[in-house]
Amino acid sequence: MRRRLNLSQHKLTILLTAAAIILLASSALVSVRAALVYYSENYTAQVTVYDIGVTLVETSLQGTKNISSRDYSGSRDKWNETQGVLLEDMLEESNGELELGRQYIEELSVLNSGNIDEYVRVSIYKSWLDENGDKETTLSPDLIILNMTDSGWILDEDSSTEERIVLYWPEILEVGETTAALCDTICIDSSIASKVTETASTENGFTTITTVFNYDGVRFNLDAEVDAVQTHNAKDAIKSAWGIDVDIDEDGSLSLAQ
Repeated sequence: MRRRLNLSQHKLTILLTAAAIILLASSALVSVRAALVYYSENYTAQVTVYDIGVTLVETSLQGTKNISSRDYSGSRDKWNETQGVLLEDMLEESNGELELGRQYIEELSVLNSGNIDEYVRVSIYKSWLDENGDKETTLSPDLIILNMTDSGWILDEDSSTEERIVLYWPEILEVGETTAALCDTICIDSSIASKVTETASTENGFTTITTVFNYDGVRFNLDAEVDAVQTHNAKDAIKSAWGIDVDIDEDGSLSLAQ
């Protein structure tokens, strides 16, 4: 699990993350507990904004559940955190065995679990890990297919890469409301089975060709990070917290500045 700390005097934002790792070779599910990786208490103290909070919500074939949450209570001056597991039920859909090419139900959305309205952003990270837990670069993150929905989420094309997807919910997320799902399925591209490495060796006049599947012992890793910014002085808060310029209409609708 990545852990990062980046304290700033100029942002009120919560960031929580949920992650899961699937081992392809044996199709065993090894999940990583979700944890908050960043928040700024300093700025919370400087502005009189209380009770901001977000919860990452997951829907699979087994139903809907809250995965991770981070809620700040100004009246009690404390953070309330819950930690869960992402993709915990994924393989139950296929009797415990990972099926390449199968579209597993995976819907992710965000709940405003605090007591003030907010804007939210989600960052999805896809990667491959080798047996030592190091990043495996011979396999493309594009082989991990997260099907994004056409439900209103704004894709930040400038910040998104092959490995990272950055999305913004365009409306004010009011207290108790949940966004539409940003994705609906996850799939491992079946073409991964054709990704092989061949080596040839010659001894006593005989040539031996060895074929190794590139996914042997490799795991895929999916991280989902959520952070929220208060609606008060939203343009400045978003610029400070997320480093982007946005336009906000009179009704509160957010769009990326051109």
